[in-house]
Amino acid sequence: MRIADSTPVECGRSRETVKRSDLAGWATYGYCASHSRRFWGLRLHLVTTVHGLPVAFALATAKTDEREALMDLFDLDTGLLTHPDGLTLAVDKGYRDAATERQLTERGVTMIRPAYRTEQPRPGRTLLRAVRQGIESVNQTLKGQLDLERHGGRTATGVLVRVAQRILAMTAAIWHNWTTGQPVMRSLIAYDH
Repeated sequence: MRIADSTPVECGRSRETVKRSDLAGWATYGYCASHSRRFWGLRLHLVTTVHGLPVAFALATAKTDEREALMDLFDLDTGLLTHPDGLTLAVDKGYRDAATERQLTERGVTMIRPAYRTEQPRPGRTLLRAVRQGIESVNQTLKGQLDLERHGGRTATGVLVRVAQRILAMTAAIWHNWTTGQPVMRSLIAYDH
């Protein structure tokens, strides 16, 4: 099972910063529905295991469609979608699209997502409730404990390196917790000094 979501990576707040930034052209204005706010920056698209271990990520403009970024990740590494028993991908409402769902089904992936009010209840909604909080927790760990929102990158390379550092740090902590038999794999509390 894999979980996919995206989160804003803010790169500036003032109009002056936006005008003089080296990120202009890559960073754009976008909207974050979960925070009900507009932001200037990028969007981190993340695919993880149910334990929060990052499997794939991409940084894209804030306006890049989540479904497009997800399919691009899977096109770049088709191994992300292969498993002898098939694969289940849990996503949120932002990934609702018949074409994306059809493409994933053709590749042997079962996509579970919340139903809109106008839709019939979808299969897997009980499972979705159990795992959806996982990706939100991963994003919160990246933003809270690993300071993703205060990355300090001023160029495209700087932002990419700082985001990758945080993803690698979280991956290393999860791996360490798994190999040492810790009860919660994604916990970074022991390393938060």
